Amino acid sequence: QVQVVESGGASVQPGESLRLSCLVTGSIYKIYAITWYRQPRETQSELVAAITEDGHTNYLDSVQGRFTISRDSTRNLGYLQMNSLKPEDTAVYYCNVALRVTDWDVAYDYRGQGTQVTVSS
Repeated sequence: QVQVVESGGASVQPGESLRLSCLVTGSIYKIYAITWYRQPRETQSELVAAITEDGHTNYLDSVQGRFTISRDSTRNLGYLQMNSLKPEDTAVYYCNVALRVTDWDVAYDYRGQGTQVTVSS
């Protein structure tokens, strides 16, 4: 059974850094896009960063230059390096992975349970 597990969330002070990880477990055929979303308390979810299977990336304007998304396709891992964190980055961060379980299946999205990032002095 395929699962997506995020890790790396923590409570930090403004200006500090964190690296979130997204691990896909289970038997799969291929991973396509990996996308990080975040949901601050009492607000809607927003797309933070995404990376395609060939490495193209895009970012939310407010994190451009501070966050870096990457992937290790050999280990079914995705990462979100977050530098110069601000209080407004506080949210639950979710990893969404578009993948195919078998080569005759269509691609589906799988999302993990999220990891909490809190930035506060």
